[in-house]
Amino acid sequence: MNGSLPAHSGMTAGTRDNWLAAAMVLPAILYIALLLGVPIILAVYYSLSDITTGGIAAKFVGLANFEALFSRPDFLRAVGNTLLITTTTLAGVLVLATIQAELLLRDFRGKWIVRFLILLPWTAPASLSVIAWLWMLDSTFSPLDWLLRAMGLMGKQGDLFGPFPNAYWLGRSGLALASIVLVNIWRMLPLGTVIILAGLNGVPRDIAEQAQIDGAGYFRRLFQIVFPILYPVFGVTILFTFVFTFSDIVTVYILTRGGPANSTQVLTTLAFFTGVQGGALGQGAAAALFLLPVLAAVSVIILAAIRRREI
Repeated sequence: MNGSLPAHSGMTAGTRDNWLAAAMVLPAILYIALLLGVPIILAVYYSLSDITTGGIAAKFVGLANFEALFSRPDFLRAVGNTLLITTTTLAGVLVLATIQAELLLRDFRGKWIVRFLILLPWTAPASLSVIAWLWMLDSTFSPLDWLLRAMGLMGKQGDLFGPFPNAYWLGRSGLALASIVLVNIWRMLPLGTVIILAGLNGVPRDIAEQAQIDGAGYFRRLFQIVFPILYPVFGVTILFTFVFTFSDIVTVYILTRGGPANSTQVLTTLAFFTGVQGGALGQGAAAALFLLPVLAAVSVIILAAIRRREI
């Protein structure tokens, strides 16, 4: 007998690899579970109780917090504003990011400078960039107002922005919503551009060149060849833009704080003002939990569509 072990004794190489893979992934799983799981569990507990920031006792109230929310006009308006801001931001980012990515795919002088400027909004901290926009949209010293007056679009009766000396971007409900969408597009555009540009770089050139040889024009190649190949990439862009915009609190909180008269209130700011500043943690948690099923449903739908398209 030799001293070697039987072929079937102990773990096989495949089993060892599986255990090693599980051990490597386990810290990340635990981190995500603690980072997301604990807050979600606490939010569910708070939403079913009458807990407040001023007390330590909490009594179980069932779905009373959710019923109270749905009876509040500002909550229904916050839901509508959240969906409106998210969808308009998503549409703007998708169109502009596709145009920018298509232009950046071409060779021209100073291309690296243009790429740097496009990525700059994404590299800057969100709060600082929104504060910069807050100054640009100031009701008295806005440079945008000066530009509109210089172009003859504001200051006289019948002008596009009315006879007012200033547009009051954040003081009028319609312009305030438009300003929030503008800032969100400016913030999310670099990410969408990078994702779509990566997808365009992966499109097989021989297919597009063959279509060009066959006589297909630019727009026909773009809509019938390039875009169908990029559907999964568009899905990823839509997913990231939707999640980041739908759950964002920075833009609305810094620019308008939900005003004027709750006309720009969104779910995240409503949850903060109700639960933290207002002291009603139960209702605030209920408002925050309303985000979870919407985000989960949209994420599942988009990921399923991407997977089905790839298959």
